[in-house]
Amino acid sequence: MESYTRRLPVYLLLDCSASMTGEPIEAVRQGVKALVNELKSDPQALEAAHLSVITFDSRARQVIPLTELSQFKMPSLTPGGATSLGGALQMLRKCVEEETLPGGPGRKGDWRPLVFILTDGVPTDADLFLEEARRIPALRLGALVACAAGADADTGYLHKLTDQVLMLNTLSAGDLARFFSWVSGAVAAHFPGHPGR
Repeated sequence: MESYTRRLPVYLLLDCSASMTGEPIEAVRQGVKALVNELKSDPQALEAAHLSVITFDSRARQVIPLTELSQFKMPSLTPGGATSLGGALQMLRKCVEEETLPGGPGRKGDWRPLVFILTDGVPTDADLFLEEARRIPALRLGALVACAAGADADTGYLHKLTDQVLMLNTLSAGDLARFFSWVSGAVAAHFPGHPGR
């Protein structure tokens, strides 16, 4: 195991419900592209960060499994349907358990995963959301940040999941670009010796 490079797993959970149609989903596309490009320009992130994308509308899907940045290909993001954030958390839990390497005797394993959620509404599967929110702490994440974007986003549910809840007043390209730029900085800051540490 000496040659194993510790990965920093980064999971993006992106709302692709019908209310994201138009400028919002295009801004998310551009934001993810900018995030990947920014991380690729950081040598430590390029070496260790691995990115996964989970989308949720009426159901949740992992559209990009945990992938090293150099191999990352932008997924198709097509809005429609409801807001199954509970399903997305369930998918996240499954992916973290299956894709990440925990530490153990004689090995460090991967860094604790970082999770960033972007949603513009209220979970339409509230019971499942609350059930999964109770299970998430067992994953021992490095960070869990939820972003409520736009006037209809509900922070009440997100606060049941994490203390780190960001608010964006709009779903404009500018606001979403700032969010993804912030994500990039948060990822880079997790590396030892980084100026942000």
